[in-house]
Amino acid sequence: MLGTYDPARSLLLTDLYELTMLDAYRREGMEARASFEFFVRKLPPCRNFLVAAGLAQVVEFLEHARFGEEELAWLASSGRFPTETLERLRAFRFTGDVDAMPEGTVFFADEPVLRVTAPLPEAQLVESRLINLLHFQILIASKAARMVLAAPGKILLDFGLRRAHGAEAGLLAARASYLAGFTGTATVPAEALFGIPIYGTMAHSFVQAFASEREAFAAFARSRPKSLILLIDTYDTEEAARLVVEMAPELAARGTPVQGVRLDSGDLAAHARAVRAILDEGGLRDVKIFASGGLDEHVLARHVAEGVPIDGYGIGTSLTTSTDWPALDCAYKLVSFAGEARRKRSEGKATWPGAKQVWRRYESGRMTGDRLGLAEERQEGEPLLVPVMRGGRRIGPLPTLAEARERCARELAALPESLRRLDPAPAYPVEPTAALRALAEACDRRQRERAEKGP
Repeated sequence: MLGTYDPARSLLLTDLYELTMLDAYRREGMEARASFEFFVRKLPPCRNFLVAAGLAQVVEFLEHARFGEEELAWLASSGRFPTETLERLRAFRFTGDVDAMPEGTVFFADEPVLRVTAPLPEAQLVESRLINLLHFQILIASKAARMVLAAPGKILLDFGLRRAHGAEAGLLAARASYLAGFTGTATVPAEALFGIPIYGTMAHSFVQAFASEREAFAAFARSRPKSLILLIDTYDTEEAARLVVEMAPELAARGTPVQGVRLDSGDLAAHARAVRAILDEGGLRDVKIFASGGLDEHVLARHVAEGVPIDGYGIGTSLTTSTDWPALDCAYKLVSFAGEARRKRSEGKATWPGAKQVWRRYESGRMTGDRLGLAEERQEGEPLLVPVMRGGRRIGPLPTLAEARERCARELAALPESLRRLDPAPAYPVEPTAALRALAEACDRRQRERAEKGP
């Protein structure tokens, strides 16, 4: 058994077949360079676009990925691999190249988001963790982007840690949602690790722990004089709003103005309208109303359309689990090996061969179409994949999270109007180049000829 284990950096966090393939490659002497590309085969029917995210974690992983002595000892004790393979694993360091779309880039089906070029065993071994890191943050950033588009100008906070599928998922969901335009998160380490603003109020249990709401509110005001937001739906929402109006002058006189109230249950739109009226009548027009509980982008869009007076939202389960579509049909596939383009032809899972690039065209600041072609081609438009790592090391600083967030905002603003809506839209045009089509045909022809010749 393992005593100490860091899954964030360990190469042991992989599927068994990655190790068995590496063992076979070693035995066969297959060390030539290979290129693998990560892409999403098709968009879910409830997504008009996706947002690239997770590259920073991929680079960090590749730079530090290795097997610890305790892990190697465990692999040896399993009896699955010979000493020569274990020594190969002990010496493992990633020495390859990475090209990728910068985080925050909008992309579509069949477009490579990331390409790894390295000796075949290296490029193969990192597959599972790379998919793991990219898939989740792309999933959450894409979900969060829909919410940002549905509620322009609203404060949006990630409240999803407690419903996330594990500690890393909760933390990376905070990062991905902030990248996509959320205001901040309730997850504390996200500020320490990523610089994401953190927010928090109180739970119903805090109110219940006191003899009355008045005592609870007064105690919380003493504790949080600079950022007082009160949860008012533990018992009777409208009565609590009136209590806030009653207490506000005294709290303000003590230097603790009420900044906001939060609603967390029931008909949020009806409660917000009633509470807004009570606050306004009591002279608290500047006090904001926040809401949480059972929210998704469709509720946000409905509230905006109906003019519901809610200033900000805390969104949990629907964000961090992407409840309407919790997984993407993504893949990391071999596209070239030993100088020869490779192409998978499996039914429903065929791939385009060769290292590729995506060029994007714009008109009047809006995206109009992409071309998918070979990396060595020259096409009109902005190339989306850029060099990130060479020889196992990053070639320069990655964009900061703030810069990725700014990029995502620009990308969302440049989307065609039909893709910005929540309803399914006609597919965005992604056109393969003639050279890419010709290479695919050549690969198919070569494969047929080899099959006809036999061994």
